[in-house]
Amino acid sequence: MKTDDFYYDLPKELIAQDPLSDRSSSRLLVLDRADGSVSHRHFFDIKEYLREGDCLVLNNTKVIPARLLGVKEDTGAGVEIFLLKRISADVWETLVRPGKKLRTGARVTFGDGLLKGEIIDCLPDGNRHVRFEYDGVFEEVLDKLGEMPLPPYITHKLKDRNRYQTVYAKYEGSAAAPTAGLHFTNELLKEISDMGVKLAYVTLHVGLGTFRPVKVENVNEHKMHSEFYQIDEEAAMTINEAKSAGGRVICVGTTSCRTIESAAVCENGRYVLKPCEGDTDIFIYPGYEFKMMDGLITNFHLPESTLIMLVSAFAGREKVLSAYETAVKERYRFFSFGDAMFID
Repeated sequence: MKTDDFYYDLPKELIAQDPLSDRSSSRLLVLDRADGSVSHRHFFDIKEYLREGDCLVLNNTKVIPARLLGVKEDTGAGVEIFLLKRISADVWETLVRPGKKLRTGARVTFGDGLLKGEIIDCLPDGNRHVRFEYDGVFEEVLDKLGEMPLPPYITHKLKDRNRYQTVYAKYEGSAAAPTAGLHFTNELLKEISDMGVKLAYVTLHVGLGTFRPVKVENVNEHKMHSEFYQIDEEAAMTINEAKSAGGRVICVGTTSCRTIESAAVCENGRYVLKPCEGDTDIFIYPGYEFKMMDGLITNFHLPESTLIMLVSAFAGREKVLSAYETAVKERYRFFSFGDAMFID
């Protein structure tokens, strides 16, 4: 299976640059994976495709303002540090630009000295470990100085940080939003819950690897980035009960899918979830057999990305690419701030 098997042609003007004023008013393409047929709706119509006894799995990670712009202390040269993963209280794994200027021992200052950092290690993949120095609480300093880490294909400045957070975001740690969840409002979630649909919240902190292209020709040679996930007892019980009662487990986004598929264990001939946490580098592409997920709400993804490969594993590559071709013809909005799909 080749990476270019997942290519499709996307006009640049269809890449959404700004969120809609009403989260739930985005368009919704409904794909029936049994026959490949599509329907065109709006996201608030998602209620019509859910049934009592179903379970929505939502990723409650919260995006941190992970992009820091500073200067080298010795030269005054401008640099950028992007927080990826907290290693200890004051040490983070980071992505830095330009890398040639930030070797081990280099010092950087941000916000007129409100925050300082020192490169303490250069990793084999080019990332850096940075030790930060500051007064007070790091999260408060970061909130003052950091910028939201929008994907590189979004060139417009975000006016409201909350529009790159889901309404149910809770646990800080993501370098990118779980964008399928951006379409939900609190009102819509209440209406869905009142229908008898269960809501289960899991956590997966999305890493920058989400935006990294697949650089190998053969799909099965690609190595996924690792991300931290957590499933608590309440979420595991809610999902297991829905599954055992014959309800559908519908993941909101590929991150929720990767979380429960990573954690599924086989007991007495069927898969269940148990409370757990850890790191996952699961790579889902066609040929994968899903253990827990029965339906998927997702956005439209980049050509040749691991995300479109996951969607293709669930619905079939030909059906997905055909649906994407239809979405292009119908002028859907693509990627993080774009429209949504529901695959049943």
